[in-house]
Amino acid sequence: MNTLAHAWGDGGGPGPWILLVPFVWALVIGGGIAVLRRTVWRGRGPWQRSAAPAAHAPLTILGRRFAAGEIDEEEYWRRLSVLSEEFGTGAKGGAA
Repeated sequence: MNTLAHAWGDGGGPGPWILLVPFVWALVIGGGIAVLRRTVWRGRGPWQRSAAPAAHAPLTILGRRFAAGEIDEEEYWRRLSVLSEEFGTGAKGGAA
């Protein structure tokens, strides 16, 4: 048993495995910084929704098509009523 305890020389010190502790702490701190950079520091915490999908929402696309003149007013209101029933937005075709 005595030879196993002193495998790293006559000094009896902790051996080269002691370098593993600072390495593990560096990984933990680096991982924490990476998580903060990807979420909180960019203003997109895991509790917040991203604003990008709203640009492709069906009601937004419908409004853009009407504003661009691709569809007329009658078709706009018809499609709006279908979308409001499907997505539950509450727009019933009246003036807002």
